[in-house]
Amino acid sequence: MSREPGPFFAVGPDRVRLLRDGAEAFPAMLEAIRRAEREVVLEMYWIGADRTGHAFLDALVERARAGVAVRVRYDAIGSMGLPASFFRPLRAAGGEVAVHAPLAIVRPRWGVPRAAFRDHRKILVVDGLTGFTGGINLGDDWGEVEHGGHDWRDDAIEVRGPAARELRALFFESWRPRWPGAAPTPDDVEHVRRMPTGPVRVLTTTRRHGPARSLRKQYVGAVRGAQRSIDIANAYFVPDVPVLRALRHARRRGVEVRVLVPAQSDLWVVSAATRGVVGALLRRGIRVFAYEGRVLHVKTAIFDDRLATVGSCNLDVRSFRYNLECNVAVEDETFARHVRASFERDLASSREITLESWRERPFGDRALAWAAWSLRKLL
Repeated sequence: MSREPGPFFAVGPDRVRLLRDGAEAFPAMLEAIRRAEREVVLEMYWIGADRTGHAFLDALVERARAGVAVRVRYDAIGSMGLPASFFRPLRAAGGEVAVHAPLAIVRPRWGVPRAAFRDHRKILVVDGLTGFTGGINLGDDWGEVEHGGHDWRDDAIEVRGPAARELRALFFESWRPRWPGAAPTPDDVEHVRRMPTGPVRVLTTTRRHGPARSLRKQYVGAVRGAQRSIDIANAYFVPDVPVLRALRHARRRGVEVRVLVPAQSDLWVVSAATRGVVGALLRRGIRVFAYEGRVLHVKTAIFDDRLATVGSCNLDVRSFRYNLECNVAVEDETFARHVRASFERDLASSREITLESWRERPFGDRALAWAAWSLRKLL
């Protein structure tokens, strides 16, 4: 059964709430779509041709038939298993569908470098008023076991207010380049995002705005600014040098740093690369925990019980350099404590990795971890 989501928190002009797992996120997202009156925009890395994917397709088709403007953009590699006919009912109902970097080797300018840039975002915005983002894709891996899903552990965030309009504008930054030279639309001004300065900020990796909006810059800045605690849960924890250096310096100045990674990952090579860096963290007093029982797909962090981030960005080279990503950062003590309580729940289902147990690993695991870590820029 679906779970009742947690409370909304008023943060500046926005209202935000944390959604744990598909059990909370999917019902909230579907309800928002079904209430749409003017527009639904959806940008998704992975859409499955399964029970969950069809539930969202049916909701989108119904709204399109009712005259709501429906636009969907998905990633060709993330949704590789999606048949070409999947969105035919939506197009027939008047909806629009775009594919990011389709796999067509006969197309001009297609190649491995071009295919490396993926749209890894998970964004849904309804009527410019209600927005969702996070790590949750639209597939049965995030669905409940009793309904045929795999119940992956993941987070999403729902925002209502100006932050939802920011997410909408971010969607159109990716959408509009489909028509080079197209004439401006009457609401183009609404598609221009502001610099992230308020208590609720939409942070992205994008090739349009440069270092001022770099998600990695914002992340490293949060680590450097922490005075008491840093709690990180990340599915693909293979950080680059700036992030590692910032974490080491934080621990050196007395900040308690805890990192939660999967014990069971959906990508074994990334899991091996994570094991390649764990020893360096443990030797510097950073505590590392392995989440057990379910696949951990979370990308969440809390700094000083003051700032919390939820989004799609993994702590790896691919997310920072090659993927289109989106995180929402909320600077509010009450909400940050709520997110940390969720983090503590996950720690209760985890085992701490000690330096002693780390040193007792078999040689084969050490060699595999070293090899995967050496290839981290290619993962």
